[in-house]
Amino acid sequence: MKKYMKYFIVFAIVVFAFVFACAKKENKETILQGTTKILVDETLTPIIEDQIAVFQNEYDAKITLISQSEKEAVLSLSKGVADVIVLPRKLSSDEEKLFKQKKIVPRTTVFAKDAIAFVMNTRSNDTLISVDEIVRFLKGEKNKIKGLVFDNPNSSNVEYITKLAGLNSLPENGVFSFGTNEEVLKYVASNDGMIGVVGVNWIFQPSLKMMDVLEQVNVLSVKSSKSNNYFFPSQENIATGDYPLARDLYIINCQGYEGLGMGFASFISGEKGQRIILKSGLAPVRVPGRNIRIRN
Repeated sequence: MKKYMKYFIVFAIVVFAFVFACAKKENKETILQGTTKILVDETLTPIIEDQIAVFQNEYDAKITLISQSEKEAVLSLSKGVADVIVLPRKLSSDEEKLFKQKKIVPRTTVFAKDAIAFVMNTRSNDTLISVDEIVRFLKGEKNKIKGLVFDNPNSSNVEYITKLAGLNSLPENGVFSFGTNEEVLKYVASNDGMIGVVGVNWIFQPSLKMMDVLEQVNVLSVKSSKSNNYFFPSQENIATGDYPLARDLYIINCQGYEGLGMGFASFISGEKGQRIILKSGLAPVRVPGRNIRIRN
């Protein structure tokens, strides 16, 4: 009896080891399989949500999206909350240094162009603004601008505009900030004369609950100091660079191995990912091919 019991125990151990090995193999992360987390600048959330939905539908992958302000997202990246991040800029040399100390070289892939847009409510007849007017207002000069409304003090929108104005931070007077781009749009829709500063992705890809709000705001055409013409942030003007507040979008992979970060970056910059960018109203970095069928 003891002899059979010994064989049974050995058999049970072998079966357990086999099942554990299979489970481990099934949960292993590859470029198209497994689970991972991706940090995203809140300004870019709508387009990345669309990309992830299609990617997960096609592959055995589960991606958790963490939407934060730019500074918060970069801080989370440095703390290891996630190893992949989507930003409207590259990592700085100081930010890259942290990963190089771990012998990880961040892989940066540009996948689209978006833009910062200015919005006012429809009760205002003015649909034009110049970059110079924005800069002079931020530096304390009184002009037609009643106030500027930003999404978050730590956002990429704030970073972009303050750098554009040559400032280290936003002034206290005439500038307001909320938590998200959605809150900016709601505030501007209800307050005359206020100019909202939002990512154009929130205008081109609004959620259903924001459709009514967007009907109450106008997107302004913008003139740079180097041009006499005003340009609307259309897909074409963003792609050509005529719209002065366009910027590149990057997915930055700091995993250090061939995981979902690599697979998702390839997808988002590939044929299907670029088609999603094109349909979103943003500008893809490469125009997807078209199949034309000719019938007699």
